[in-house]
Amino acid sequence: MKYGVGLFPTEPLPKMIRLAKLSEKLGFSHIWIGDSHLIWREAYVNMAAAALNTSKVKIGTGVTNPLTRHPSVVASAYATLEELAPRRFIVGIGLGDSSVETMGMKPARLDFFEKTIKQMRALLAGEEVELESGKIHLKHPCKNKIPIYVAASGPKMLELSGRIADGIIVLVGVADEYLRQAKEKIEAGAKAAGRKLSDINLVLWVPCAVSDKAPAKDAVKAHVARVVAHPLPYVLDPKEQKVLEEIRRTYDYYHHMDQEANHAEVIPDWLVDKFAIAGTVSECRARVKELKKSGINQIAIIPYSAKGEDREDTLRGFAKAIR
Repeated sequence: MKYGVGLFPTEPLPKMIRLAKLSEKLGFSHIWIGDSHLIWREAYVNMAAAALNTSKVKIGTGVTNPLTRHPSVVASAYATLEELAPRRFIVGIGLGDSSVETMGMKPARLDFFEKTIKQMRALLAGEEVELESGKIHLKHPCKNKIPIYVAASGPKMLELSGRIADGIIVLVGVADEYLRQAKEKIEAGAKAAGRKLSDINLVLWVPCAVSDKAPAKDAVKAHVARVVAHPLPYVLDPKEQKVLEEIRRTYDYYHHMDQEANHAEVIPDWLVDKFAIAGTVSECRARVKELKKSGINQIAIIPYSAKGEDREDTLRGFAKAIR
């Protein structure tokens, strides 16, 4: 099992660099940088800074999209980053969430998304791509293959990811039944493409707060609210459905993943346990022990801070939990 860290650039770049350095020091293998240009600092600047201040950790977007970032822009950015730190970068990409919603846009359609992934791969490989306006190519393609990981939660997106992705960032919660149903959809997509589930790296995306001093569940509720509101590969029970309706009524994309967001108040403690890792070091250790049985290749935590603490405290606490 590998362990990654999802870092949303909500703070100035020097602080983000400190978090990246600490993540590597604590033994995390991957850093995923959020990309939502109106509410967070610039993702690709953060990725370059993280690469320059670490030596071996893998770095990816967590995640970008093909709407605010044209495939040619993503390809050029990654080709350039690859020159800085070869074989350390991963494209993490999804349909678009807060990055497009804050622009008044809608997430990409599945057929459009699949086409853009093909274009991106071709451009990175130095191949020509046909657009409506004509043919284009990248003058500085990658010497090494850059893996493309697709963020997925809904049944159709999970199946598509199983067909086309090198890895999948799984956004469905942490309950055993949720993960089982997600893997079934991924495997169906993989089989349709003549692949096996074992060919695909599965990254479980998990909001996390670890503290032995303060209640941790409140810290992750804003993130849980967004996961619950995603399309999911399973049917919510009546209690969960009621919470979902309230989230959709109150969700504010300008406070996306913001611990202080009003929509965080909608999430009850019992729902947190299905969608996050939150609690003391020993409680988190027990949760990770269970998740190791799920067939996931990497747990990527998005660290949040319990009251009076910092994201660094959760990183250190989680590192203790996995020892």
